[in-house]
Amino acid sequence: MARNSISDELIIETSARLSNKVGLDNLSLKMIAEELDIKSPSLYNHISSLDDIKEKLMIYGWKELGEKAIDSAVGVSGYDALRKMCYAFYDYTTNNKGVFQAMLWYNKFKSDEMANATIKIFGILHKILEPLNISSNNVEHIIRTLRSFLEGFSLLVNNNSFGNPISIKESFDLSLDIIINGIKSLEGVK
Repeated sequence: MARNSISDELIIETSARLSNKVGLDNLSLKMIAEELDIKSPSLYNHISSLDDIKEKLMIYGWKELGEKAIDSAVGVSGYDALRKMCYAFYDYTTNNKGVFQAMLWYNKFKSDEMANATIKIFGILHKILEPLNISSNNVEHIIRTLRSFLEGFSLLVNNNSFGNPISIKESFDLSLDIIINGIKSLEGVK
């Protein structure tokens, strides 16, 4: 690959693909450079360190997830939109394990860019929940609950932490039904 064809975007996309394949903890500058067919020092024309790449992967992941969430909710509203967003989140995070790890563990509040990375998806959740006649305080609690469930469930799946042989999909479906029914019980409660 010609040196001038290397872009920040290509480096992050390559890093995402590699981290999903080998795991974020196993990602290295040498591995990225080899995949791009350049020497490792050439990466420093675009990034400052491996941690810089991992932070950019966090932003990349949240932005991609935000787009997937929007796409999933197009044409539906209310609980249907919420359900579709949850499935989009789960599908993205379990199919992009390395990127998801970066999304979880890098301090989102280190910079404005990193803090803004999560705004889209949580803004969408607000828009879905606002018309459901739920108090704004409860909306905030619901978003925390959804985030805990989705991130935690995906993390457990990604680490093969469910030892019980029952269907993981059935567990996810049932858990989401329970959460949505709980949200419904808060409608009209101010």
